[in-house]
Amino acid sequence: MRYATHSLLAVLLLVLNTTLAQKIPSPKEHFGFNIGDDYQLVTYTKTEDYFKKVAAASDRVKLVDIGMTEEGRHQYMLIVSSPANLKKVDRYKEISQKMARAEGLTDEQARALAEEGRAIVWIDGGLHSTETVGMMQLIETIWQLVSRNDPETMRILDQDVILLTHANPDGQEIVTNWYMREPVANKRVLDNLPRLYQKYIGHDNNRDFFIMNMKETRNIGRQLFVEWIPQIMYNHHQRGPAGSILAGPPYRDPFNYVFDPLMVTGIDALGAAMVNRLNVENKPGFTRLGGSVFSTWYNGGLRTTTHFHNMIGLLTEIVGGPTPEDVPLVPNRLIPNGNTPFPVTPQKWYFKQSIDYSLSLNYAVLDYAARHRDQLLYNIYRMGKNSIERGSKDFWALSPKKIEAINDAFKNDPKKPVSTTSAGAAALAQYGMLPRGGGMPVKYYDTVMKAPVMRDPRGFIIPVNQPDFGSAVKFVNALIRTGIQVQQATADFTVAGRNYPAGSYVVKTDQAFRPHLLDMFEPQDHPNDFQYPGGPPVRPYDAAGWTLAYLMHVKFDRILDSFDGPFKKLPIGELQLPDGRIDGGGSAGYVLSARVNDAFIAVNDLLAAGIDVFRLPGGMGSKSTVEAGSFYVPASAKAKSLLDKSVKDLGLVVTGVSKKPAGSMVKVAPMRIALWDTYGGSMPSGWVRWLMEQYHFPMKVIYPQEIDGGDLRKKYDAIVFVTRAIPPVGGGDEDIWRAMEREPKEENTPAEYRPWLGKITPDKSIPQLKTFLEAGGTIITIGSSTNLAYHLKLPVKSALTEMTASGQEKPLPGEKYYIPGSVLQVQIDSTQQATWGLPSRTDVYFDASPVFKLAPDAIAKGSIMPLAWFGSEKPLRSGWAWGQSYLQGGVAAFMAPVGAGKFYAFGPEITFRAQAHGTFKLLFNQLYNTGRSGSQSVDVVSED
Repeated sequence: MRYATHSLLAVLLLVLNTTLAQKIPSPKEHFGFNIGDDYQLVTYTKTEDYFKKVAAASDRVKLVDIGMTEEGRHQYMLIVSSPANLKKVDRYKEISQKMARAEGLTDEQARALAEEGRAIVWIDGGLHSTETVGMMQLIETIWQLVSRNDPETMRILDQDVILLTHANPDGQEIVTNWYMREPVANKRVLDNLPRLYQKYIGHDNNRDFFIMNMKETRNIGRQLFVEWIPQIMYNHHQRGPAGSILAGPPYRDPFNYVFDPLMVTGIDALGAAMVNRLNVENKPGFTRLGGSVFSTWYNGGLRTTTHFHNMIGLLTEIVGGPTPEDVPLVPNRLIPNGNTPFPVTPQKWYFKQSIDYSLSLNYAVLDYAARHRDQLLYNIYRMGKNSIERGSKDFWALSPKKIEAINDAFKNDPKKPVSTTSAGAAALAQYGMLPRGGGMPVKYYDTVMKAPVMRDPRGFIIPVNQPDFGSAVKFVNALIRTGIQVQQATADFTVAGRNYPAGSYVVKTDQAFRPHLLDMFEPQDHPNDFQYPGGPPVRPYDAAGWTLAYLMHVKFDRILDSFDGPFKKLPIGELQLPDGRIDGGGSAGYVLSARVNDAFIAVNDLLAAGIDVFRLPGGMGSKSTVEAGSFYVPASAKAKSLLDKSVKDLGLVVTGVSKKPAGSMVKVAPMRIALWDTYGGSMPSGWVRWLMEQYHFPMKVIYPQEIDGGDLRKKYDAIVFVTRAIPPVGGGDEDIWRAMEREPKEENTPAEYRPWLGKITPDKSIPQLKTFLEAGGTIITIGSSTNLAYHLKLPVKSALTEMTASGQEKPLPGEKYYIPGSVLQVQIDSTQQATWGLPSRTDVYFDASPVFKLAPDAIAKGSIMPLAWFGSEKPLRSGWAWGQSYLQGGVAAFMAPVGAGKFYAFGPEITFRAQAHGTFKLLFNQLYNTGRSGSQSVDVVSED
């Protein structure tokens, strides 16, 4: 009887489950077509509705709203697993956190938790929205996981907890509406999208993950680094190298030297599972290693930042889209090799094939996780434990500079054994003077790798008493958002003979995410990477150096020995706000430091309210702590009210003064600011637009047609041109001109976007810009847009050239000089209004940036005023700078008067990806009128 009852219950449960499954709509039932049908895409609005229907109908799904997007949409993550697992999902999240952080666990406890837990696997789609395979495969993967009952799917659901996350809802809506606007299906194209597919930064939404400026990045980052910390994350992208179907793991060298080797070999293992799955299913075209450009050096991408957190971060870049295309013939990819074991032949390629490939890859990852879940959980614990142990003792990390130091120690040793023959070397080895088989004596290793000053730090201290503590707190919050454990001093303390005040932040390296922590504080040491000895350089996938503490000009001390103090651990993921205050009574007025970035927010709010604000060119005389360029606000009830708000909201420190400043004051007023942009959207322009919004600068975006129309001075006081806006004299900049060639024809462009068409041209645009300057306007150029200096025939030329044998001047070749994105140091003339608030030595982001040589009499004639220059033959701070000695003496930034106006040229990327907080002031200082409306004259008010 008991058996019959159990059998009846089993039948009833089966019927119930079947009924539930029948209620789950398929993609075709919901959207009207199958995922992967040619010429078909779906909007995020309909996708969101599908997510909700699936979650409501399936007991395998839990829908989580992880936050709002920049355009105000809900961003969703679907947690998919077995019904039994979902009932215990909070416990599995807790286990995942414990294993990733590895604190207070023994190996035995970790193994027990690995046995109890489930593999946590992240799969996303849609980050780059024109890469349409990513967002569509996500929908199909959800459907397959909730509808299939085959043994593999059931094993995956039983052993894995899957986090299926939409990475860019806004972009899917934008791209789909653009593609589907054409009623005739076979005429639909993705080309010529009029705007960026993320509100501000488009494709750069995959370069934001160590600072997390954007809302979507913060939503995703919290799930990855604070909430779930998955063992595997899989980031879908496009497009694969020509002649292949996709590029995937493992990736080409170099990988970053801070990684735990288990992470690197973990990628190898998953990559093998993925390519094996495709090979079993007779799906050719997977390339890896040197078959593509993708490496694991860079931090800051959705996939790459996970590498610095001991996660096995996976990236694939696949071909395909809703419009059928051809796999082109690339003969050198048709020979099987270690990069591409199973080449694909030229053929017509359809959207459904890319979806099928993506589904196979997802299942390969999920099946691997299901079969190896205990290993994955234990391994992430082991990596975290390794990091804690390395940060708890003397440890020497290897890097190219240290290897170079070992070689130098051997080369410069006058007592080293020398032999020019192999027989002689063998004899030296026989008598113990050289190792057998080659090499050099180990003492040269010991000279470098056991030198106390060469060891890794035990931690970092960020003092509260630094010039721009507000920006330092933003840096601390970037660490906190990426799951770093930060501590704060509850009382004054002393470490290594230096006294620190209460409120200072402490970041110790004995924690699981030590690789990321070191990467934010320490310089990157990119190897000299060339195609062959003496040949051209191999371009890094993205930046070569990015040390965030340098870019944000955070003052910190690097502590080599173990230390402790009155420190409290801050809750993981809890953001910080500095303690703001008004020091002094302020009976006469208030002073805001020129060194503090957030002071510009307060000033802009005061100006918007009609309150007078002045700058102090000489500081405050008797108050040596008040530097040149600081802001002075005369006392009033309205000013006090707004400053109180800034103190509360920004943590701003304001100085109240009882007497008006002695000496001169320069009255400032808001400018009418224009920011260049272009049809299709400029990412650097989008970053600056976001930056200006954050710092409350009023601004309007303008396009080339408006510039060509003239009368600019009647509408604007300043125009900002970011990199890639101004073409070179005579053409030749491939990136600019390639983008211009893609510009659509007016008749094919919807009317609302036609005013955005056009480009900056020498014949129409440059004369209008010159007229604008001569009439008293200000133009600020950044990066390659400093080309305008040459169009204006200013007395400057490139400093990065050489003379040929025939007497012709040409750019330095890559074999002699090559600096991809890196952090360099320049000297600043901090006495100038343009550079107020900056130190005399300043770190800048340099990305193959222009460097200038001035005409011999340019300074004497007053036609050029240098603002920043390279004063050293070794300015590299972080990254890779081949031939950096060529920079010495070159001018990095200058101001030139043009008629009644001012032209500013900033070669370095002073606003780079809104990461370079330390150089924001080089833009901000130029965005105030220092005189009467409509002129460049200065109102100087003498005060007692």
